[in-house]
Amino acid sequence: MIQPAVELDGIWKRFPGVIANAGANLTVRPGTVHAVLGENGAGKTTLMNCLAGVYLPDEGQVRIDGVAQRFSSPADALAAGIGMVHQEFRLVPTFTVAENIVLGHAPRILDMAATEAEVANLAERFGFDVEPDRPVWQLSMGERQRVEILKALWRDAKVLVLDEPTAVLTPQEAVELGEVLRRTVAEGRSVIFISHKLDEVVSFCDEATVLRGGKTVASSISVADANASSLAELMVGEASIEPVSVSVSMPGDPALVVKNLSVLDSRGLPAVQDVTFSVRSGEIVGIAGVAGNGQRSLTDAIAGLQPVKSGTIEVMQADVTQASPQRRFRAGLAYIPEDRVGVGLAPKLPATENAMMREYRSLRRGPLLSWTRARDLCDRIINDFEVKIGRRDAPLAGLSGGNLQRLLLGRELSSAPDVVVASQPTRGLDVSGVRAIQRLLVQQRDEGTAVLVVSEDLDELLALADRILVMVEGRVVGAFDARATSRVEIGEAMMGATA
Repeated sequence: MIQPAVELDGIWKRFPGVIANAGANLTVRPGTVHAVLGENGAGKTTLMNCLAGVYLPDEGQVRIDGVAQRFSSPADALAAGIGMVHQEFRLVPTFTVAENIVLGHAPRILDMAATEAEVANLAERFGFDVEPDRPVWQLSMGERQRVEILKALWRDAKVLVLDEPTAVLTPQEAVELGEVLRRTVAEGRSVIFISHKLDEVVSFCDEATVLRGGKTVASSISVADANASSLAELMVGEASIEPVSVSVSMPGDPALVVKNLSVLDSRGLPAVQDVTFSVRSGEIVGIAGVAGNGQRSLTDAIAGLQPVKSGTIEVMQADVTQASPQRRFRAGLAYIPEDRVGVGLAPKLPATENAMMREYRSLRRGPLLSWTRARDLCDRIINDFEVKIGRRDAPLAGLSGGNLQRLLLGRELSSAPDVVVASQPTRGLDVSGVRAIQRLLVQQRDEGTAVLVVSEDLDELLALADRILVMVEGRVVGAFDARATSRVEIGEAMMGATA
């Protein structure tokens, strides 16, 4: 009898004020891609962290190839063949790609040239476009995700755990990852695939386990006998959630105007090149493009987080090209960055301090901060944006990605901005979380806000945007009416100029 590659039996994990796993079970067969599904906060990542040695379960048993294990660290889990690619990146920003990949698994005397050549060969083998000698801090979020995946592949894990691996990939890149997964399991390895993109689960996975409220509600379902709707119903406990409804826009005057904008990246190379566009009040403009084509530099420059080489940025007819981020906020600009932890939120601080970051000037009474008003603001954001949180005074580090994103959007939108710039706003969220965030953005548009959305999910842009711009190598190479185009046309524009 062939032993399961992984067995998690009756796993409990508790945190202050929260029960993340309540007797959860999981069985993964060798040579299969096994999906773990559930809404944000269902306990998926916590369960995988128990498998990967990040957390020690309070109760329950972990068995690998039939042998009971008790991992006290990720190194213990890796020694047993468990490699996990986390949703939040765990890279050393000042190290190069190659240094990050071999970190902890390299000889004392490292031949850097030979190592970079090996990493380049590995990347080419799996179809990843990376520069081994480039520092990680210079990479976009999508490029960093590829490094994380390569790091796990380098370690030759027998069980590869991927937490939202396609969240930063284009549809084409996601298809390529599916091919990587098939080659991986063909060698006898197993893959645990956490994703909220149910079409990918149906395409890539053999079996699925569904968690809800920290408990296993469906075990080892044959994906061949399921579909996206039935899986979504198991996840949320009800019929599949209706897609967001977007009416025809009635745009007004330009609220965000970008003229001949050029921005250099951290290496002094062109990241944004002579970009011109505008977003009108009551309109959603989407920006599509493969990760690393200048989208992050564009949005960071608009938000005042990256200096402008040339060109101008106007918010509500005010020139903010050289203004501070705080002045841009006072001019009516709200920014939801793609890196919700670190740039958007401070994970070591509690919810109240994070909620008041934008409004702290208005919360003062003379020279002193009114903590009563600050807590009232935090409570209002938590209630209005349905943030599920254990303790308001606990660090944010324990919150799920969906709840972090809700808190971030709540903070930015509670000031009734005139312009919203949202970069990857639904990345890593479950079905209901995606719909909730999309409805918030549509609501902003319908209330007269100008909304700029950067997303690598073409289906999302086609559903939300009134117009779609395509960026390639820092330039806008195409503009489309979202109601009169297709994902194929936009996909060709995204890839054609770089082919």
